[in-house]
Amino acid sequence: MISRRNFLINSSAAAAAALLVPSFVFAADNKRVVGLQLYSLRDELPKDVKGTIAKIAKTGFKEVETYGFSIKDQFWGLTPKEFKALLDANGLKAPSGHYGLGTYLSDGNTTELKAAIAAAKVLKSEYVTIPWLEANIRKNAADYKKIAARINEAGKMCRAAGIRLAYHNHNFEFEKQGDTTGYEILLKGTDKKLVDFELDLYWVVRSGHDPIKLFKENPGRFTMWHVKDMDKANPALNAEVGTGSINFKPIFAQAKLSGMKHFFVEHETNYKPNPMESVAASCAYIKKAII
Repeated sequence: MISRRNFLINSSAAAAAALLVPSFVFAADNKRVVGLQLYSLRDELPKDVKGTIAKIAKTGFKEVETYGFSIKDQFWGLTPKEFKALLDANGLKAPSGHYGLGTYLSDGNTTELKAAIAAAKVLKSEYVTIPWLEANIRKNAADYKKIAARINEAGKMCRAAGIRLAYHNHNFEFEKQGDTTGYEILLKGTDKKLVDFELDLYWVVRSGHDPIKLFKENPGRFTMWHVKDMDKANPALNAEVGTGSINFKPIFAQAKLSGMKHFFVEHETNYKPNPMESVAASCAYIKKAII
């Protein structure tokens, strides 16, 4: 299989193959690795961290994205060093983590940001990712400009530590702020050398926007993705990847334009039949039909 793939890449047949199978471009340029945002298993994980991590590895995921870190409880009672050892024991890596930086973004206090960077360094992560903006700090365009400035400063701190800062979107960023949107302000107001973006494909589509158009307008900035499908009957609900209304194949075909290095399955709502089986089904579909 490997020799055949290399033959295609190094021959004139590669271009034709990419046209016939758009996802081939992704498979050729990136590792066939499926990640999981651990928030998908938020009910199971705090109850049995070790058991849940082991199940994730057996399901076929090779990477995870953390969430829920706190200075007090660390990673569900495990220190970053202990959690790293648990991931290692199960053959998993954590290239990114979602860290709550609300205090920093609100008033500039760097305590939580420094703790996040320290934890990410222990996990050997590439990214500290901002997962959310509290409503009270994003009321207008001026607020988003302040946030962009703070994100740049955080990006400098991350770079000094040898990692990068990323920003994860929902749908509120795409609301109009005068003649622009919050997301456009963040994209234009942050330094490409300091800040990457983790594009949540579901929320982009849910807000009425086109991920590929974003790639074309901002090539290389979306180094991570969240992959979750949209329920056909009720767009407010997620669906297992491949069963919903989002066509992921043309999106994955533009992975290189996006700059995508990692992607993570995430389920926020509508588990069928249960959380672990649901994410397993999404993982299996992606491996079979997309990459």
